[in-house]
Amino acid sequence: MPIELQNLTGGYTVVPIIEDINLSLSTGEWLSLVGANGSGKSTLLKLISRILSPQQGMVLLDGKAIHSQPTNIVAQKLALLPQQQSIPTGLTVRQLVSLGRTPHTSWWQWELNSEDRDKVEIAIQKTRLEKLSDRAVEELSGGERQRAFLALALAQEPKVLLLDEPTTYLDINYQLQLLDLLKDLNQQQELTIVTVLHELNLAARYSSRIALLKQGKLWRIGTPSEVLTPEAIAQVFGVESVIINTPVGLQVCAISSV
Repeated sequence: MPIELQNLTGGYTVVPIIEDINLSLSTGEWLSLVGANGSGKSTLLKLISRILSPQQGMVLLDGKAIHSQPTNIVAQKLALLPQQQSIPTGLTVRQLVSLGRTPHTSWWQWELNSEDRDKVEIAIQKTRLEKLSDRAVEELSGGERQRAFLALALAQEPKVLLLDEPTTYLDINYQLQLLDLLKDLNQQQELTIVTVLHELNLAARYSSRIALLKQGKLWRIGTPSEVLTPEAIAQVFGVESVIINTPVGLQVCAISSV
């Protein structure tokens, strides 16, 4: 199991936001964390990514406690695409993506070697940024910028990729482009993915499994059809809904507040 959570509890103060989470991910699985606002989705992702330290329990990465491993070793296996990125002024797309090789280089290495440069170019190609590679990052559109930071994460060659609301601020075209790209990487490279998603229909369309959070606890986990039922949606989101079968799988149609 590339990622395993054991009795994971934590938050920002002594009062935990996430409590007693137990779950594991298989190689090549796509797990989406969904729940109402304040349910603890982003907090859980920060605990998995080492941004926050747990109050109890642990996160295992390839069977080893993630919070006790050196940062560069973790970064060689796990990458995070946060919800909001700092836009570096004057940095080109290629220069940004090159930063993804940092965990694999020695501290005294000022320039990338030929192998690292090849890894950067592969990440640029996978995210279809060849024509934009010499453009400044701050000049890109929202969707292009999201792909540039995804390329940065892919240049790390992670086994596990964490994404916090990657479709926020993107229009529907860019949302589908980004998620289709992630699905290709998930299936072709067996990249394990964990996403925080607000949009239930996108979670249902792309995820292998869905973890439904309620008030900081793992309320239900399973396939989209197992988790996204009218009863579960009513209890967690307070919304009456019907489930519709479509060419892209089940989709949730919200009708009214409960």
